Amino acid sequence: MNRRSWHIWIPAVLLAVSAAVYALHYAVFHDARHIFIYLLGDLAFLPLSVLLVTLVIDSLLSERDRRAAMEKQNMVIGAFFSEVGTRLLGELNALDPEREDKQRVLRAVRRLAESDYRKLEAEAAGLGFRVDPDAPSLEGLKATLIARRDFLVRLLENPLLLEHETFSDVLWAVFHLAEELESRRRFTALPATDMAHLAGDCERAYRRLTGQWLSYMRHLSAAYPYLYSLALRQNPFDPEASVLVTDREPDGRDQGGVYV
Repeated sequence: MNRRSWHIWIPAVLLAVSAAVYALHYAVFHDARHIFIYLLGDLAFLPLSVLLVTLVIDSLLSERDRRAAMEKQNMVIGAFFSEVGTRLLGELNALDPEREDKQRVLRAVRRLAESDYRKLEAEAAGLGFRVDPDAPSLEGLKATLIARRDFLVRLLENPLLLEHETFSDVLWAVFHLAEELESRRRFTALPATDMAHLAGDCERAYRRLTGQWLSYMRHLSAAYPYLYSLALRQNPFDPEASVLVTDREPDGRDQGGVYV
């Protein structure tokens, strides 16, 4: 039995059962008026029932599904920063001739409220993202990205990211940079135009990575304090960042109770 036949005979069976029940009711009570009164009442309630199901219950279920999808997306984004994103940001920031401006703004990511994160994101978006690479630094970027190329490819194939346009743009920028670097055997004696092209690819990835990193840190600060603590100690914009837990408080925690 194919799927189309199910859509035909199931409604037919249900209509037949309904007609049989109404016929039984009339056969027992001989009261057609009573049947039509309740039939019209049920028909009058039907639009309200559809309204409740479609606008209220469906919206609640959709919101729950959206939150679950976002949570899974953030797990994938977290894996990206753990594997390659944080290190790549640090390497790109080291090539930024104006890195002190980024470090001044972005090393302050600590126990921020939602509104503070929005202000910080707006301030970071207004900064210039310039990269001044040389042959050794490009070799280092190439080694970092090629070593994790398979991981990046698997992320691009992840269906969870199809609806996350911002992070998809980040992945494409990083993957394109990896392809550009891999396509060159060496970086010595490159034409100035080609170096400028590679610098542009680095800047694109640098800018988009920074915005996504801030968004990810905002998510961690609200949902996962212990992951946020580690991310703070690995801040790629803080030259003094250390993964070691320091005794800032007598028990080794900050005032919020989170190890930092």
